[in-house]
Order: sequence, then structure tokens, then C-alpha cells
Amino acid sequence: MQDKKLKEQDRLEKQFAFIREIDKEKMISRRTYVSSGKRMENDAEHAWHMAIMTLLLSEYANESIDVLKTVTMLLIHDLVEIDAGDTYAYDEAGRATQRQREEKAAERIFGLLPEDQGKKLRALWEEFEEGETPEAKFAHTMDNVQPVMLNAETDGKAWAEGKVRLSQILRRNGRTAEGSEKLWDYSLNNFILPNVEKGRIKE
Repeated sequence: MQDKKLKEQDRLEKQFAFIREIDKEKMISRRTYVSSGKRMENDAEHAWHMAIMTLLLSEYANESIDVLKTVTMLLIHDLVEIDAGDTYAYDEAGRATQRQREEKAAERIFGLLPEDQGKKLRALWEEFEEGETPEAKFAHTMDNVQPVMLNAETDGKAWAEGKVRLSQILRRNGRTAEGSEKLWDYSLNNFILPNVEKGRIKE
């Protein structure tokens, strides 16, 4: 009985150590403005927004998906940025070392959890990174559409500031349609192309 209590205590301590650690995600600033255009969003806000989007938009997935699995993927996929930092979508130098930095971070952060939970979340993180399952493909669609939507909502403010070109956005979204052709089509025609016409995105 005493051993069981000690094991439970150890498990709880590891779980709360992880929970405290991931609070740091709120301090990781992204390069996307919130809808008011007054400040950049943080990683935790980005994850929350995509989770809600998935609950609402999963009906447009190309294939049937496990919504809870997809939401879980989205809630954890950027936790590695607590150590690795946010890599801007159009920062080629940063992207060259991104995988190495994030692998090291995943090892430490998911390693805080009890072994069974750590392995489960690490496997989901890897699944997202590989982007081959229906859930991972749809999660990537959310990860790409959400910032595009906010950029459009702020009149292309971040695109204009970064002198972002249409070719860069299309390259970044090369696989977005694999999760949802409908949502990629909507994003392209309602968020991206109107900002090309307004000159907020360079051709």
C-alpha cells in the first residue's frame, strides 16, 4: 500500500512538473499579429485557436479524422519551442537547424512526464512532424491556415512588414491541401489572393 502511494505521488509530481513547465509556452512570441493588430500572438494562443478551429472545421477534412487526437497534436506540437524558440516560417537559416533544436527539446520536455505519457505525447509530436496520417495532415492544415487568416484579418500587416512574397506563401503551403482541399481553397481565395491584389503580399 505504501509503495502504491509513493508511485502515485511520484507520478503526480512528474505530471505537475510538466504542467508547470509548459506554462512557458505563453511566453513564446510568434510573428503573427492577433486580430486587433496591436501585438503578436504567443504559442499558447496559437495552439488554443487551432484546437477550436479543429472542433469547428473537421467536417472539411479530406479523410475522416480522430478529432481528439488531432486537437491533442495541435496542443502539444509547439511545446518544443520552449527550448528551441519559434522559427519564423520564412527564416531559411533558422529552418536549417530547426529539426535538431526541436528534437533535443522534445527529449527534455516530454521526458518530464511519467514514462507512459511521455512516450505517448512524443509519438504524437513525431506523427505531426512526419505529416503522413490523416490527423497529422489536417493538423498541418490548421497550423498553416490559422496564421494566414490572422494576417488577412490585420490587413496583411505582418506580410507587408516582412516583405513576404506570394511564392514564399505558396511554398510554405505546399501540403496544406493534403489535410483539406476545401480549407486551402478558401484560404487562398479569401485570405491570400485579396492581399496580393492590395499589394500587401509581393508578387
